Amino acid sequence: MKKLNLQANSISIFLPDITFHMRTLLLLFTLTLLGVSCKKDDTPSTSADKPSEQKTINLTIDGNARSFILYLPTGYNNAGKMPLIFVIHGGSGTPEGMINIANFKPIADRDKVVLVYPAGIQKNWNDGRPTTPNQLGINDVSFFNQMCDYMITNYFVDRTKIYATGISNGGFMSSRLGCELSNRIAAIAVDAATIEATTIAPGCNPGRPLPAIYFHGTTDPLVPFTGGQMTAGGTAGGTILSHFQAIDKWVVINGCNPTPIVTDLPDIANDGTTIKQRVYSGGANGSEVVSYVVLNGGHTWPQGLQYLSESIIGKTSQDINACEVIWSFFKRFKRQ
Repeated sequence: MKKLNLQANSISIFLPDITFHMRTLLLLFTLTLLGVSCKKDDTPSTSADKPSEQKTINLTIDGNARSFILYLPTGYNNAGKMPLIFVIHGGSGTPEGMINIANFKPIADRDKVVLVYPAGIQKNWNDGRPTTPNQLGINDVSFFNQMCDYMITNYFVDRTKIYATGISNGGFMSSRLGCELSNRIAAIAVDAATIEATTIAPGCNPGRPLPAIYFHGTTDPLVPFTGGQMTAGGTAGGTILSHFQAIDKWVVINGCNPTPIVTDLPDIANDGTTIKQRVYSGGANGSEVVSYVVLNGGHTWPQGLQYLSESIIGKTSQDINACEVIWSFFKRFKRQ
């Protein structure tokens, strides 16, 4: 009996130690689970690809209510850091209208690019000419800078691959961004516009190479191909560089070879327009400047929407797809 009591006592002695170890293991296991569940995940989800998403973002910038349409491509949750393209509407335009004129969505879905279609104050931009936002003292360069901050903070955007393109007033704004926001913008593409001549062009000193591509119709009735004073059809006026003065400006800034490679592109559409391409290569950090002169082209976006009649804005060339040409150009460059 004594032996049995000793065994019973031995058992009673060891049970608390076993219980202690089991509780310790349970506590460690619980803490491990908590650690896993609380850990911040800084990588995109590996779940099934999300469908594309389009939404309007509203911000207050410098005391002004501002907005833009954001387009996230199909599969953006699994794309990692994505390039971003600002697509900027013309004077009296809207983000929705610009989507119709220059629809980058198929490219965005295919190559995983984020699109931002911003809205100007009273449908215009302060591009340096006497537009309404210019007269109101609106700092649109600050608006784009803060949109960059917002997008980098809230979405998986590659800060070295942010680009700007636009038509008309939006094209002039793209030129200004290239001149004054080169710490954010990696390359620009300008359609039916050049550079404001009296303040923006003389002060354009990006401090780094900035690849640029320009499209311009020789019979543009609103933005004269040869530059000078803008007087046509209710435009904001102002004095602008000619197409080739704008090209020469960027060739010098980037240190490109001033003698271009000239190519007459195939006339695939037989629509009364033809296109001559000039490529100025050999710039610093591999930068490049490209001119697309649309012979007999109007105030339009190649293969874009003919948003007004030819009698008002001229012909839309079908010989190239400007969206594809622009993206092929952009994706070769990132901000150094």
